[in-house]
Amino acid sequence: MASVNGCEQHKLVITDRATQYGDGCFTTILVEQQRVQLWSLHLARLKVSLQRLGIAAPDWPQVYTDITALALKFPHKGGIKILVSRGSGGRGYNPSGCNDTQVIITHFEWPLHYQQWQQQGIVLGVCQQRMGNSPMLAGMKHLNRLEQVLLKQEIETAGWVDAIALDCTECVIETSVANLFWRQGNTVYTPALQRAGVAGVMRQHILNILDELNYDYQVGDFDLDTLLAADEVFITNALMAVVPVNQIQTTQYCERTMFKTLWKRLHSC
Repeated sequence: MASVNGCEQHKLVITDRATQYGDGCFTTILVEQQRVQLWSLHLARLKVSLQRLGIAAPDWPQVYTDITALALKFPHKGGIKILVSRGSGGRGYNPSGCNDTQVIITHFEWPLHYQQWQQQGIVLGVCQQRMGNSPMLAGMKHLNRLEQVLLKQEIETAGWVDAIALDCTECVIETSVANLFWRQGNTVYTPALQRAGVAGVMRQHILNILDELNYDYQVGDFDLDTLLAADEVFITNALMAVVPVNQIQTTQYCERTMFKTLWKRLHSC
């Protein structure tokens, strides 16, 4: 099922700027035991993204009512996607007069392979393609995901589960579907996302937890060698939560100290 502005339907007008220009943003939310998870963080990112894009805000209380009703379909786990478009407009890039914000909500079953990833860990490759630096869009989960499409093609061709993506300055950014963390000694590291990448909701949740635990962490620009020298590595997104990394290329990681700490904290909330 899909809904547009609260009305069940499966069509979007061809002039909508989401299809014409990728003019909008989205978020993907975990539902667990019929409850929407981390809504405040999803909402905060959506609000910031729409403000940056200059898109009029929808009726957020109504959106929350719609997704909480939809969450009742999932007694165990599921997912809800909220896509916000600027709406329809005339030909051309100029968005003036396009104030009919559209909210498209869909739902789906939770990807079962994430459970295996959480329990067994994964092996990552390193993509040869490089992400571009785009400060105007960095951090947002906007609708222009062609870089991720191309990365996924490379990953599929190589036979990897997922892979590390670097930017054009050779800084580590993320994987094709997740944010990246690693621990070396008593410090946790994660890439800064001012020039590229998505500021994930689970990434922010993990940083908040690290603050609560008074754990030392650094957000910055790091090269691949710095990552490969880590004691342990893990990836995060809103659906998979936290997944340990067993290996990147030929470098193996056996420790899961931070992963276990975070896993326990996430499941005690």
